[in-house]
Amino acid sequence: MSESVERLIEELERSFGEAQERMSDPAVFSDRQAAAEAGRRLKELEGAHKLAQDWTATNDDLEAARGDSELRDLVPELEERLAELEEELKVSLVERDPNDAKDVIVEIRKGAGGDEGAIWAGDLFRMLTRYAERRGFKWEVLGSNPSEAGGFNEVTFEIRGDGAYSVFKWEGGTHRVQRVPATESQGRIHTSTATVAVMPAAEEVEVEIDPNDLKVDVYRSTGPGGQSVNTTDSAVRITHLPTGLVVAMQDEKSQLQNKQKALRVLRARLLELERQRQEDELSATRRSQIGRGERAEKIRTYNYPDNRVSDHRVNLTIKRLDRIVEGDLDEFTEALAAEERRRSLDDAAAA
Repeated sequence: MSESVERLIEELERSFGEAQERMSDPAVFSDRQAAAEAGRRLKELEGAHKLAQDWTATNDDLEAARGDSELRDLVPELEERLAELEEELKVSLVERDPNDAKDVIVEIRKGAGGDEGAIWAGDLFRMLTRYAERRGFKWEVLGSNPSEAGGFNEVTFEIRGDGAYSVFKWEGGTHRVQRVPATESQGRIHTSTATVAVMPAAEEVEVEIDPNDLKVDVYRSTGPGGQSVNTTDSAVRITHLPTGLVVAMQDEKSQLQNKQKALRVLRARLLELERQRQEDELSATRRSQIGRGERAEKIRTYNYPDNRVSDHRVNLTIKRLDRIVEGDLDEFTEALAAEERRRSLDDAAAA
């Protein structure tokens, strides 16, 4: 058994034992939040603990095979399996983003390109919601500002399901499209953009909002062109005074429902502000991040004439644009997640 793997397994056994003890502690069991955290921790370690047991058993088999002439033919196969388990074990113990298991709130806004930028924002909305459906997630529009030309000036929606943030966090940034707009009579290719912000959804207990910090305005909702949609003041605009964040919702006919949706988005934005503040404090680890998901960061280009999509963070180009805009994004997600794991392993080895 190599010394580094031996230390790794010893540390894992200790952590797993502590997690089991916490789960059986009556004081923890009687505290709902502490019990939930202990349960999450035990679940996080279960996969790695199983891999450690498999590694130990395979290592024992390998030692036995090396000392037995009748079993010596099995040595190469067992060595290969042992190396695979060692890599899997290291990857399983890489510190995960604590937000990965959460639901996610996504905001898409048109960027450059005028009407074509709004149409592209609508296409991205369709792509991401189709992808959510492919992955078995549920989604719900929280608020939207449709464009008269089609698509959206802005649309906000929530994607719900275990691990939604771990999948959709890679979509944050600027998405650039190169194509001939339907309105282009000369057949010239135009470049347009839309920006995507991806935020982990925040529970009320995670982000407490003091009602005294809020300025709430109500007004009559409007559609494209400014026409009144209904005759009651159901639209809600909430301003968070300490940060200046503003969230407006008007899609629901009920003022209460619009307010509840606005508060969900506000909580997510406040959590994201805190996450970015912590990231900035840990600027020394910035090199290990594959982009920060900021709106200004150009992450992907969709070239319609060549039927190709290029992700600039991992230099991956796929010539299946028609499938990708229908929500077939798994290849990008897997490549970006693999690169994150690789960088995390490199950082852990250098520490």
